[in-house]
Amino acid sequence: MIILPGNNCKLTLEYPCLWKYKVIGYNEGSIRKAVEEVITEEAFAISFSNMSTTGKYLCFNIETEVRDENHRMTTYEALKKHSAIKIVL
Repeated sequence: MIILPGNNCKLTLEYPCLWKYKVIGYNEGSIRKAVEEVITEEAFAISFSNMSTTGKYLCFNIETEVRDENHRMTTYEALKKHSAIKIVL
């Protein structure tokens, strides 16, 4: 169960489930490689989402199956810590 900040809404997820991450970085090849390094056991789909107006930042959607809350958060933290990824949503 996830309690959303600022209100009393509670999100209950049934695992396993498909989860989407949005990652932002500078270089497409580096971002794709980072995702491959982090998500090693599950299949995933990665697709281009957007580019900043200056072209400096690239955004990609990642969809993968997560087994449980710990797996979901561990994947999030690993993506967040990777040097090729600047932001994970």
